[in-house]
Amino acid sequence: MEGFDLAFFAEVLIGGLLSGVMYSLVAIGFVLIYKTSGVLNFAQGAQLLFAALTFVSLVERGVPFALALLLTFALMLLLGLAIERVVLRPLVNQSPMTLFMATLGLSYVIEGVAQLVWGTQVHALDLGVSDAPWEVFGVLISTFDLFAAGTAALMVALLSAFFRYTHVGLAFRAVADDTYAALAVGLRLPRIWATVWAAAGVIALVAGLLWGARLGVQFSLSLVVLKALPVLVLGGFDSILGAIVGGLIIGALEKLAEVYLGAYVGGGIESWCAYVIALAFLLVRPGGLFGQKLVERA
Repeated sequence: MEGFDLAFFAEVLIGGLLSGVMYSLVAIGFVLIYKTSGVLNFAQGAQLLFAALTFVSLVERGVPFALALLLTFALMLLLGLAIERVVLRPLVNQSPMTLFMATLGLSYVIEGVAQLVWGTQVHALDLGVSDAPWEVFGVLISTFDLFAAGTAALMVALLSAFFRYTHVGLAFRAVADDTYAALAVGLRLPRIWATVWAAAGVIALVAGLLWGARLGVQFSLSLVVLKALPVLVLGGFDSILGAIVGGLIIGALEKLAEVYLGAYVGGGIESWCAYVIALAFLLVRPGGLFGQKLVERA
């Protein structure tokens, strides 16, 4: 193609893939809860905001970076456990819509508590990582994007190892595959649910710090979870692998579409391109690339 700049294309593609890894991290928080309890946790965004706001507020009040991180980590664990105990457990066996509305209401409660405790001002979050470009074979890549993607990838790898090789992880997989069979062999669902919600709280902490450093810590930060929904549609709501692959696809396509198609539609295509892709995908494969296929018998 005449005039095609391969190096520029590589920069755009790599930038999109790095953003996609961060989308995947947010999406995995949804997948963990959905696989074990069938709940689409709409409060994930509020948890993400609460984690970032708590951390940056502690740092601004003079708490050392490491101690603020440890305190926020402990708080997010407790928050995840509290949500499971106070909200999810009393609503066991309720309809999916009831559970969804419960998490939707919970998201506003968490945001309201964050506002009461820490205020509504916008905060700049500095993780000590430069955003200077790094040149690799003539391709410029953001240092912060590399750091964020590397951190997200490490988190995904640790979670994958945890759920594949530990006793609790194997129990989680058993519950995700067949809840009744897991109960029949003596697995304790409340303990597994509590562990998964605690893990979702830790994911919200990591995602909140990364996205807060990129976008600033403000209440609109909770809307980052909306970008995870197209990722889940592509990958499947019950697949961790799908969340990873879906995030990479969405991240790459939205960046490429903005750069190469945005001029033809007036710009701003990056903000809605992912939803167009997800809608088209729903019409072709509603279960996602890696989602489980439901078989219904007449």
